[in-house]
Amino acid sequence: MTVLLVLMLAASGVPSPLYRVYQEEFGFSSGVLTTIFGIYALALLASLLVVGALSDHVGRRPVLVAAFLLEAIAMVLFLVSDGVGWLLAARVVQGLATGALTSTLGAAVLDLQNRERPLGAFINSASPGLGLSLGAVSAGLLVQFVPSPTDWVFAVLTVVFVLASVGTLFLLPETSSRLPGALASLRPQVHVPHAHRRPFLVALPVLVAAWALGGLYASLGPSLLVDVFGVDNHLAGGLLILALNGTGVLGSLALRRAEPTRALVLGAVIFAVGVAGTVASLYATSVTALFVAAVVTGFGFGAAFLGAVATVTAGVASGHRAGLLASIFVVGYLAFSLPAIAAGIAVGSIGIQRTAEIYGAVVIVLALLAVALLLLRRRGADAVHAPTEESERLAA
Repeated sequence: MTVLLVLMLAASGVPSPLYRVYQEEFGFSSGVLTTIFGIYALALLASLLVVGALSDHVGRRPVLVAAFLLEAIAMVLFLVSDGVGWLLAARVVQGLATGALTSTLGAAVLDLQNRERPLGAFINSASPGLGLSLGAVSAGLLVQFVPSPTDWVFAVLTVVFVLASVGTLFLLPETSSRLPGALASLRPQVHVPHAHRRPFLVALPVLVAAWALGGLYASLGPSLLVDVFGVDNHLAGGLLILALNGTGVLGSLALRRAEPTRALVLGAVIFAVGVAGTVASLYATSVTALFVAAVVTGFGFGAAFLGAVATVTAGVASGHRAGLLASIFVVGYLAFSLPAIAAGIAVGSIGIQRTAEIYGAVVIVLALLAVALLLLRRRGADAVHAPTEESERLAA
């Protein structure tokens, strides 16, 4: 199940190093580039809102089979793309498939986790970074060294997803308890059970900050390397995404045994320091500093996202897992897409460097806000549970 989750996320990361290839081939602007990037995330959001909780009602397997077939169709659309319209269509279909897969595969991982060694939160938080990194670096290597890289990438992925659909149908066990209300679950909604709403709100700023920065790297990272640092190398663009998302896996791994709120606080602080380093690298025009800052930021990203997922999903009932995970990823992909689209538009007016500097400052503030909210929540909880002098006297 984990392998399928990483595979799906790797496919979503493949187009990032290819955006500049398509931009050069079809001659579109940075605003169009980030629109192609962002429309994927918006389609993914629509999918999460409509079918994000469906597998809680009809079972994991039928949703997975249909979504893998839809993902294969998206790969075919990429394969035959000869203009912006085809790219937009391919990204919309891929977004719809990925939205269904994200919540369903994530819920299946929670279903199958060992109760004595629960790794569901770690797998769900580490998989996006690992998958996006594998996809981006693999595509970057192909673009740099292989003729007709898009044909290779998307032809192979088409076959892979067809096989994944067949394998899911015949080999994967069903893990959902199948609650009633399948039709009602298709009503677009963000479903956060009452007991999980307060931790969800506390984790919200860091979720927005982390995913917004990920969106900037995935959409404009390769362009930033070219326009600010003069590094015109497609593999370097993939490696920059790896520096951020790959070390996110290390951050999740390093703090997987930590108490969730501790992981969230430490991760958010490290993330903020890394983003500050990114902004400093822009002022210094140092590509080395940019990559080092990306590594630090990615580590904080992974730790903070792990802490956020573990905090929000702690104790969630089986029949609400897909819905709650869908809500987390709705926030994530909104932050992944809308700020990146705004940044792409801003580049035309104030330039890519100034845009990245402002963007960095905003996500730093959001990350530190999450830390402040969590510390205030802890202080309030401590005050509630602390014994009063009167209660101690009576107990004595």
